Amino acid sequence: MLVADFDFDLPVERIAQNALARGESRLLVLDAVGEERHRAIRDLPSLLKAGDLLVVNDTRVIPARLFARRITQTSTPTDDPGARVELLLVERESGAVWRCLVKPGRKAKPGTHLRLDDASGEASELTAEILTTTASGQRRVRFSQPLEPHLERIGHVPLPPYIQRPDSAKDHRRYQTVFATNPGAIAAPTAGLHFDQPLLDQLKAHGIEQATVTLHVGIGTFKPVTADLVHEHRMEAERYEIPAATAEAIRATRARGGRIIAIGTTVVRTLETAALAADGLPQPGNGLSKLFITPGFHFRVIDGLLTNFHLPRSTLLMLVSALAGQKKVLAAYREAVDREYRFYSYGDAMFVMASGRPTP
Repeated sequence: MLVADFDFDLPVERIAQNALARGESRLLVLDAVGEERHRAIRDLPSLLKAGDLLVVNDTRVIPARLFARRITQTSTPTDDPGARVELLLVERESGAVWRCLVKPGRKAKPGTHLRLDDASGEASELTAEILTTTASGQRRVRFSQPLEPHLERIGHVPLPPYIQRPDSAKDHRRYQTVFATNPGAIAAPTAGLHFDQPLLDQLKAHGIEQATVTLHVGIGTFKPVTADLVHEHRMEAERYEIPAATAEAIRATRARGGRIIAIGTTVVRTLETAALAADGLPQPGNGLSKLFITPGFHFRVIDGLLTNFHLPRSTLLMLVSALAGQKKVLAAYREAVDREYRFYSYGDAMFVMASGRPTP
């Protein structure tokens, strides 16, 4: 299967640069016809039935984007010791040592010392040293203090690169879901951004239950696919946890004939990873997901999915195509472009049922 099979044309003006108010997004219902296909996110309760279970990701985005300036000269005399460097925290290894993406990479050689800026751009008391470069090009960075107590003061919201503006105070609130309780993600599980409390109350009133998982969204979710053949791509590992209450809710939903509706692709990957490990329904516990879901995948847990519109050639688009059919999904994307839907993280949503499972 070719990666090019998942390409589509997207005018740049369709990429949402700012979020709408929660609960105000449009919703494309994949298996509906005519104007019933083009709905609003507040119509979601009418697309579900009593006894269905929504599973959401409760990860919380940390202010993982940091800026710093070099404070020591490296072995290259032409390097500017005051050059500005951007760091994206990927994962804490131990203590104050993190793996980071650093740009420009040529200014982040091992032995380089940095002084971090605070969020206003002023120099802070925190420093860092580039230790090593990993095989994947990330840097191991040792900070002068544990970062967690300082991130709200020095960190920026790690908005995706296709949002062509600096982060704002509004993003600190809006780039979190209403479910966000467990810090650790470097990107939001964006399907959850559509929900507000009135919508959740409406779902509950319709007899639709809710459960949580945690998957700390990392670069694995958004890592570009550079291979020509789909099977040659390798996902980065991301940490997940499934509470006992969620495993029990899934079991009970199956027993009563209800459906499992994932709010976002991260929930799909979490539950299907755990189901593969258990050779059945997911069990409570934690682990790492490197699951790459492509057409032909056998879904063991998920019946439906609420998701945003994703990048061309992305692993997320391949996952949605695996659930509902590649041709059908790409045709819907072309329709969404024509209808001026908003794309990507701050964009509109799509409701997808697994192939062969009709929308009521």
